Amino acid sequence: MAQLWGGRFTEKTAEDVYRFNASIGFDKKLLKDDIKGSRAHAKMLAKQGILTEEERDAILGGLAAIEADVMNGHLAITDEYEDVHSFVEANLIKRIGDAGKKLHTGRSRNDQVALDMRLYTRSCIGQIDRHLGELLKTIFSVMEANTDTIMPGFTHLQKAQPVTLAHHFGAYFEMFRRDRGRMFDIFKRMNECPLGSGALAGTTYGLDRDYTAQKLGFYRPTANSMDGVSDRDYLIEFLAALSIVMMHLSRFCEEIILWNSNEYRFIELSDAYSTGSSIMPQKKNPDIAELVRGKTGRVYGSLMALLTVMKGLPLAYNKDMQEDKEFSFDAMETTADCIRLFTGMLATTTFHKERMLSSAKGGFTNATDAADYLVKKGVPFRDAHGIIGELVLYCIKENKPIDALTLEELQRFSGQFTEDIYEAVSMTTCVNTRETKGAPGKKAIEEELLSCREYIDNIKWLD
Repeated sequence: MAQLWGGRFTEKTAEDVYRFNASIGFDKKLLKDDIKGSRAHAKMLAKQGILTEEERDAILGGLAAIEADVMNGHLAITDEYEDVHSFVEANLIKRIGDAGKKLHTGRSRNDQVALDMRLYTRSCIGQIDRHLGELLKTIFSVMEANTDTIMPGFTHLQKAQPVTLAHHFGAYFEMFRRDRGRMFDIFKRMNECPLGSGALAGTTYGLDRDYTAQKLGFYRPTANSMDGVSDRDYLIEFLAALSIVMMHLSRFCEEIILWNSNEYRFIELSDAYSTGSSIMPQKKNPDIAELVRGKTGRVYGSLMALLTVMKGLPLAYNKDMQEDKEFSFDAMETTADCIRLFTGMLATTTFHKERMLSSAKGGFTNATDAADYLVKKGVPFRDAHGIIGELVLYCIKENKPIDALTLEELQRFSGQFTEDIYEAVSMTTCVNTRETKGAPGKKAIEEELLSCREYIDNIKWLD
């Protein structure tokens, strides 16, 4: 059991206590970040005259060798060590001797782990941002190809008014565009360096925290040493943002699942993103969409777990905070995988345009336009609403859409109907006369696509 704190103790830690306390099983993910932080710390110590240049170079060489040996499989991170920090330090001392013992000067495991987790999270934010960018490009490609693809729009899962597939996908474009905005906001708030905060009260050594922050790509050092070691707001924010991403994916997946059903038949999923049944040979199941929908609850759980861990902690660092890692790592990996797989599924989906149009025609989605037609003929809207309601009842009884009725049938309900009603309630007219900003009409959707294209062409990644 490799420990960095045994001097004050006279008895050996009980084996089960050691295992319960240890974090090496999961914080080994932080190896690269721990070494990156140690490099910057060593350079700063040498700059301040706390280490000699020879000691600095020995430390940097030792850290590089440890990282290389772990990456190529020559050195294993085992449960012999309490955590990733003790693994790195113990192996450094073993390799370079006393110089390795000086690396921890002016540093605590509290600010060390706070730094490692920020570095790891910052990298994951950039990864999620890139996945979201690729998803947005895929959504946009569907929009561009389907400005004339008419489909029913829904409220309460009931057919409501006709829209286009481009317009429908445009709603998801806006959701995921906002998700990217949240990534940028979190990045800006979290990009402060806690290293140099010590255990909670800084240090008596003359550290240059601004230098360390700059070396590690942070905007500035954290302003308060107690907050520096005990802040997990950035992680809670990130998990909250990931939960919103997953909620958006889950909503999209729900529609994909519905559209893929025999009852809708709006889409055909690629075989590469579907599975079959062990007993029913005809089945082609949307398992990826269903799994993404299911994994949303898993990410929500990570957010609630961290909120619960942090809710009663006094300042400053408490061991409870070790519990921030396992479910955070899981949420980050789960969300990244879900976005990536969903994007692949969407990019290979076939859209049945004629089926969508037929569904729009068969669901009285032009009823509002029929009412608007009467209003334009001078009928008060409330009266027009009632007339069309009665007309729809008649259509249901006769099993006909509105535009299949004869003019004689239509005039039984209102004498204001004339031959131009058929053009007024055609699906194309119903869609394209809606030209207000953000609507599905031809002109409005062209403006929306222009805005989306500009956004796609000017994507700036978080690095």
